[in-house]
Amino acid sequence: MKLTLDNPPTVAAPFGDRFAHVARLDLPGGGLLMLAGQVAVDDDGHLTGTGDIVAQSERIFEIIVGVLSGHGAGLADVLHIRTFMTDLADLPGYAAVRRRLFTATPPPASTTVEVNRLFLPGALIEVEVTAAVTTA
Repeated sequence: MKLTLDNPPTVAAPFGDRFAHVARLDLPGGGLLMLAGQVAVDDDGHLTGTGDIVAQSERIFEIIVGVLSGHGAGLADVLHIRTFMTDLADLPGYAAVRRRLFTATPPPASTTVEVNRLFLPGALIEVEVTAAVTTA
């Protein structure tokens, strides 16, 4: 068993280098990827999609796809999605983005909770995923 903390070159490093984008646990035949929570930021760490849950959700999943691809995985490899939202009234917009991206039936396991606020002012949503990747 081997644990690697990584910021793959397929996405910008987290602003301030405060955390790793992914913790990878290599196991026989594959690995488990535990992604850090992602918010809608550009490559310089500035919030994007201010006030727009759809735009923020789309940007978050762009980042997630980039992190996953850096480890040979994709959205089809996602096992679980954890979502933190500042207002569950925004759930329909977020759900529309998720339905477009996750078309398999059933979709990944999921947890969604409403929180008072997120660490980045203006962030409406934060998403983290766990994925499995197989090795050849």
